[in-house]
Amino acid sequence: MRSPIVFIDGDQGTTGLQIHDRLRDRTDLTLLTLPADERKDPRRRAEAINACDIAILCLPDAAARESVAAIVNPAVRVIDASSAHRTHPEWTYGFPEMTRGQPERIAHAHRVTNPGCYPTGAIALLRPLIEAGLIPDHHPISIHAVSGYSGSGRAGVEQFEGPDAASAPAYHMYGLELAHKHTPEIQQLAGLSHRPIFLPSIGAYRQGIVLTIPLDLRLLAPGTDGRTLRACLARHYAGSKHVSVTPLQDGGAATLDPQALNGTNDLRLSVFANDQHGQVVLAAVFDNLGKGASGAAVQNLDLMLGGSLSTANQHHDDSVLAAH
Repeated sequence: MRSPIVFIDGDQGTTGLQIHDRLRDRTDLTLLTLPADERKDPRRRAEAINACDIAILCLPDAAARESVAAIVNPAVRVIDASSAHRTHPEWTYGFPEMTRGQPERIAHAHRVTNPGCYPTGAIALLRPLIEAGLIPDHHPISIHAVSGYSGSGRAGVEQFEGPDAASAPAYHMYGLELAHKHTPEIQQLAGLSHRPIFLPSIGAYRQGIVLTIPLDLRLLAPGTDGRTLRACLARHYAGSKHVSVTPLQDGGAATLDPQALNGTNDLRLSVFANDQHGQVVLAAVFDNLGKGASGAAVQNLDLMLGGSLSTANQHHDDSVLAAH
């Protein structure tokens, strides 16, 4: 039986390059990319996408929609790493640990949309707590996050690594118009009935995210505290290979390093509590190019190619792919 053909459409961007690096030495699939002089040729791209088994789209939103529209071969399956289809009802959301049965849904899906980097952390923290009734779905949520500059794509890398790098800011916040494109994705997939406030920022380091969500316990369900919230997250992600929950942080000095999980497909969740003040901070640390992009795409690819499935949140190793 021939190896499955995987076509990366847009393999020269930050996400595409890392997906290519993760797949190029694999012997269980055939990797298809286009030469530099053909990458923007609509005819060649259409030929390539219709000749593959699974296409991974690492493109701007409009170009991703064009690639999907060019598919005439009904056997072609797609993983879209853009934000073009993340809230589309006919696309499967590619976050295997999100909820029970999600790995199986991804494994059998024809169209999978890779989660956004920031939404991965926000949804991972919020959805289990909202589903358990510990955070009301109408709770006013504020999300603060800082990412490495690779989260801004080629432009961000050029700004911080190009000839004018010396003038790049050490830190800057953006999205202050409160209309960031990730916000509807977070609201829908976390299960919020109202739009959260989302405040993203960029730091002067290449990759890695720290995302935090402050909570006032007096506004939550009676009896809810840091231990309750942490226990709920720990139950939800019990047995997960890629998502871990740290012990409750309820005293003493604590810090979070956004680069701690760089180069991995892991996501680390924490709960910081101050019982005296009745306040909690939920936190997520992960690589914006790992679990926030390329790593997640490869995890979804392995599921779609027939990797071992399990129930709930027990997931297989990304690096091992069962025979197709």
